[in-house]
Amino acid sequence: MRNLITDVAGLKVGHAQDEGVASGVTAVVFDAPAVASIAIHGGAPGVRDAALLEPDMTVKTVDALILSGGSAFGLDACGGAQARLREMGRGFAIRDIRVPIVPGAILFDLLNGGNKDWGRMPPYWELGYAATQAAGLDFALGTAGAGYGATTARLKGGLGSASDATASGYRVGALVAVNAIGSATVGAGPHFWAAPYERDGEFGRRGFPASPLPQEALVFAMKGAAPENTTIAIVATDAKLSKAQAKRLAVQAHDGMALALQPAHAALDGDTIFAAATGLHPRPPDLGDLTQIGALAARCLARAIARGVYEARALPFAGAVPDWRSRFGS
Repeated sequence: MRNLITDVAGLKVGHAQDEGVASGVTAVVFDAPAVASIAIHGGAPGVRDAALLEPDMTVKTVDALILSGGSAFGLDACGGAQARLREMGRGFAIRDIRVPIVPGAILFDLLNGGNKDWGRMPPYWELGYAATQAAGLDFALGTAGAGYGATTARLKGGLGSASDATASGYRVGALVAVNAIGSATVGAGPHFWAAPYERDGEFGRRGFPASPLPQEALVFAMKGAAPENTTIAIVATDAKLSKAQAKRLAVQAHDGMALALQPAHAALDGDTIFAAATGLHPRPPDLGDLTQIGALAARCLARAIARGVYEARALPFAGAVPDWRSRFGS
């Protein structure tokens, strides 16, 4: 177990980033087409091909999912991923043509100090291609991929992941780019809201504050009135799910944002979660299994959010948001 989403059999993850632009892309590439759906609970989302993921739509599976920086410009990353997948012979077959199915979501990182004067062509198509080509079982956390330019209310955001297994042996994993309007930590201190769910010191072993939460811990230093935020995530399982069941998994996984970020799902958030099922577990899940998978996905997502902030490093620009470790140590 790597404590990464790639502990779910049947998928790989790749990153690509442009350090000058201070933005990047993360691709989840499935070994074979995977059932997927989506739940959007934030008020300001940016997505591509989200409608086809609804349970009543015809196409049942996807070849890859993309998380990208760049705001609406980042949606081009899905095209780059499609190009690489087509070279690999992947895609939805229509007679002798294959069309790779690659939905994606974006976050806003255009005011983080990087050089966004990229001329006629934004870099995201190429970054999507490169991230897809780089997909493997091991990948970086923190200031990497779609989390490269991400920030939160007080601290540098980043790319996080976590995994676990249910009592029945179904693997569950989460991958998230944390770019929240709210905070992953309690008040001005080092304690993560997700502390009750931490495993093996994965984000510092600081626990929860010993004393009752001060009132100021519930007053959030949000990033301002502009839509400069969004937390976008993918949860995955090796269970065999229908699209309707994947939809319910995505909905249930949103609890993880509420556990790890204060606030979440606000009017200026684009909080979006994709849910995917590789179907490689040999036993079909019953209703009890589905409930456990969803609950575990929420906890994995909460842990992944904390890990994304914990592992992040500040961008090398004047006035950059500080990272957790520079403020609080290891």
